[in-house]
Amino acid sequence: MSSEASKGATTGFVECDRLQRALVECHRRIPAGRARESGCRHLNRGLAECLVSVACPDEAEAVRSLCGSGGTGLKRTQCQQAQLSLSVCLSSLQRQD
Repeated sequence: MSSEASKGATTGFVECDRLQRALVECHRRIPAGRARESGCRHLNRGLAECLVSVACPDEAEAVRSLCGSGGTGLKRTQCQQAQLSLSVCLSSLQRQD
């Protein structure tokens, strides 16, 4: 966790700030190592899903609905296309330094 995050920095997305604070608190309470990885995993995943959903809402929803379970060949193809669209959306938001 970066020093900025440990000082209480927010995600920049109000929808995800509660998860960010909970994850920072989890990292503060549990020493680094397997216990932290296990104990904070649900918060880490929740924050990641929140950030992706806020940054690319349509693409994230498409992946959730099309990739949630098995299905026909068509559904698998649509899932792959949705995953690619989400990847492109997230890539477009990354800073190019």
